[in-house]
Amino acid sequence: MARALIAVTAYREPAVWGVWSEPADLLPASYAQSVENAGAVPIILPSPRGGYGEAAARVLDAVDGVLVAGGADVDPGRYGAVRIASTGGARPERDAWELCLIRTAVARGTPLLGVCRGMQVMNVALGGSLIQHLPDVVGHDGHCPVVGEHGRHRVRTEPGSRLETIMGVIADVATYHHQAVDRVAPALRATAWADDGIVEGVEAIDGSWTVGVQWHPEVHAGDELFTRFVRECEI
Repeated sequence: MARALIAVTAYREPAVWGVWSEPADLLPASYAQSVENAGAVPIILPSPRGGYGEAAARVLDAVDGVLVAGGADVDPGRYGAVRIASTGGARPERDAWELCLIRTAVARGTPLLGVCRGMQVMNVALGGSLIQHLPDVVGHDGHCPVVGEHGRHRVRTEPGSRLETIMGVIADVATYHHQAVDRVAPALRATAWADDGIVEGVEAIDGSWTVGVQWHPEVHAGDELFTRFVRECEI
């Protein structure tokens, strides 16, 4: 059997390497390595400059699954909110592209995994909203304890959920985020939570392989999640 092809969304950010300093399409290598370790071939997918509907259709014709990676804050205007001072600068092209890609993938039934921002933009794409700055809500920095380093905390999963079968009832996960799901999209249901009640995982209510996790499985304790995702993409 040919290995599954997994499209992985990418950042477009200023970058420096060798003698060069210019905008680059980039992604932490841990995402691609996790996909490869699970037996699939990763394809790094930057944001196009428009024509998102056609581009999404062409991409999904060519791949077996989509991994929506972490990154910058989603523009609050996308879920009808007013930007607060703690929300980072918008990436309009990436927002527009990933929203379209997610909606098209869900409509087609293409397996979809969202990680950190990926879960957040998935929730927004399907009609949900976000908390713009978690410390304002939970009163602590436990979801992003040290700038530039992944922290750890535990999550509990819903018994019988897809995430419970993969992660167990309680799991120790890698964390680095200051935003999170607020109102869960109608097409999704929350199936994992941090000890403070913040939603840490969502799944499609129709049972399709549409899964979002707020934590970073590409950093810690994610082998089984990626394996199950890739296995679904091979069907």
